[in-house]
Amino acid sequence: MELEGLTEPDFLHPIIRLQNTLCGTSLDFSICGVVTPWLYGDPRQVLYPRNSAGMYCGIGVYKDQPSVFYYNILKCAASLNVIAATLNGLQCPTTQVCVQQCPNTFWGLSVTDYLPGVKPANVFNQSLCLPTINLENTNLVCSLPSKLSFLNVFSLFGYFIINASMPLDSVFSMVVSFLFLLLLRFIAPVIVWVLILGVLAVGAYGIYHCWWEYDNYNKLNASISTVGFTTNFGVYLQVKETWLAFLIIISVVEAILLLTLIFLRTRIFIAIALIQESSKAISHMMSTLFYPIITFILLLVCVAYWGITALYLATSGTQVYNVVALNSTQGTCGQIMGNVTCDPQTFNSSDYPGCPSARCVFIMYNTQGLWQRNMFNLQIYNVVAFLWCINFVLALGQCTLAGAFASYYWAFSKPSDIPTFPLSQAFIRTLRYHVGSLAFGALILTLVQLVRIILEYLDHKTRAAQNPCARFLFCCLKCCFWCLEKFIKFLNRNAYIMIAVYGKNFCVSAKNAFLLLMRNIVRVVVLDKITDLLLFFGKLLVVGGVGVLAFFFFSGRIILPGSSFRPQMLHYYWMPIIVVIVGAYLIAHGFFSVYNMCVDTLFLCFLEDLERHDGSVQKPYYMSKNLMKILNKKNQGPKKGKDKN
Repeated sequence: MELEGLTEPDFLHPIIRLQNTLCGTSLDFSICGVVTPWLYGDPRQVLYPRNSAGMYCGIGVYKDQPSVFYYNILKCAASLNVIAATLNGLQCPTTQVCVQQCPNTFWGLSVTDYLPGVKPANVFNQSLCLPTINLENTNLVCSLPSKLSFLNVFSLFGYFIINASMPLDSVFSMVVSFLFLLLLRFIAPVIVWVLILGVLAVGAYGIYHCWWEYDNYNKLNASISTVGFTTNFGVYLQVKETWLAFLIIISVVEAILLLTLIFLRTRIFIAIALIQESSKAISHMMSTLFYPIITFILLLVCVAYWGITALYLATSGTQVYNVVALNSTQGTCGQIMGNVTCDPQTFNSSDYPGCPSARCVFIMYNTQGLWQRNMFNLQIYNVVAFLWCINFVLALGQCTLAGAFASYYWAFSKPSDIPTFPLSQAFIRTLRYHVGSLAFGALILTLVQLVRIILEYLDHKTRAAQNPCARFLFCCLKCCFWCLEKFIKFLNRNAYIMIAVYGKNFCVSAKNAFLLLMRNIVRVVVLDKITDLLLFFGKLLVVGGVGVLAFFFFSGRIILPGSSFRPQMLHYYWMPIIVVIVGAYLIAHGFFSVYNMCVDTLFLCFLEDLERHDGSVQKPYYMSKNLMKILNKKNQGPKKGKDKN
């Protein structure tokens, strides 16, 4: 049995199909638009070092020589070097060669090494010389500066985190989160009422304490008139007027909470019932708890795509090589100004007989091409496409989960009428019919985020020159657009639920969802706050439990059998504990985000069920018996047939 509007191809109006096609095509175009720089970029310029001849170390002919050795690395930092200043510091003015391994010892030439007859092969290391120089038959005489020490420092900290803590953290966090979500079906009423009564009890104790303090200071006749004005605020806690003000404030807040609890008790029962129903829905569709893994993988693909594209854009220019003199004091080297281009593959220093230190070195990337002149604009375009893809992936996950949970709610006989593979069907249905609507909603959110980024950039650039009025204006603008982004996220989330239920376009779904929520604003607030309270308690339980176990493990108070980890090898165990806690929070957030989406979906379906149905044989309620009992509603008779709405 299907609710009206839940069929797949029939409810798609031609205009809706056109919007979906246009928005989906626009998203595809934005993604493909940043593929073109891949034809011109060369990421090897960033991934591999190069020698003085411009050859890459670690690939090609230098495959076995992955490291680059600088003859005199101090020249790279010489701010007064003429060549470095001429070349804008883009290339280090010293010889660079590809080597198998960087040296790790200090050494230099002794006085006897300069005596006639000493063979260079007995003094120097052939692997650290230029390939064009053979120490066995060379006639060159030169002085080599002392080599610098390159120390490779490796920390075991990352190893311990990956191999010792992260598997334990992940498994324990997943198990605790999973059990908590399933147990909410039974313990949700207890947790909610315990927390509510706990807040009221704390308020009652606050009233008692304030009255007790007020009575004591009243007997001592400690009044604010005897104290006067003072900068020591602790003195004001010793007068009766302060505690009387606290007593009045806490009493008013307590009275408001009690009245709210009395008048909204039915809505609190409805929220608890929906939370229990969400736990029941997840228990029938366990695969939905692992959908965040798919979202995480897609987000990684988006980040990798953006990073690779930015890398290709940054390296899209052709390399420019110029002839420079490494030692301008030799012969006619002073006449070489560094403005003559050359080819490192065909360059021969014999073309400059008066300057033996002439070399063809890399200067910069060409900035005169079409891509190079628009590099900044292309990077901005890449960032916009990245934000759009990220928001689209998140929208895809929300719409898919909403479709799966909606199929649970609109199943009249649960669980027999629930589809066999609800998550897979919802994912395929979303990709087939709703890509354009999701892309349009993601685009709106992307534009708002782009405005926020521009405001942050302008505020950062003009902060030093701003007056108080300008800073206040920027602060107001950033606050307004932050609120706008939160509102659009809320609206998009509910619009995606309506898209998954009825299959209408984004604008119609957003309007219907917004009007539906506004007609039930009190229920929305109550459900939202109770859900946030439960999820916060769940995250606190998971993160706190994992953090305590991590503390006992890394401090050596708990030793796992068969574990090779020794806490004595850690110099500072608080850092891995923080990493474990962050990992536990991310895992718990992934599980609870699915649960939150389930609650929101069932809530919108519940509101639609109330407005569209009346419990008659023709329009029976689809809600659970518990919800019908709370609302004093019931179906008049058994449902007959499978084609009634």
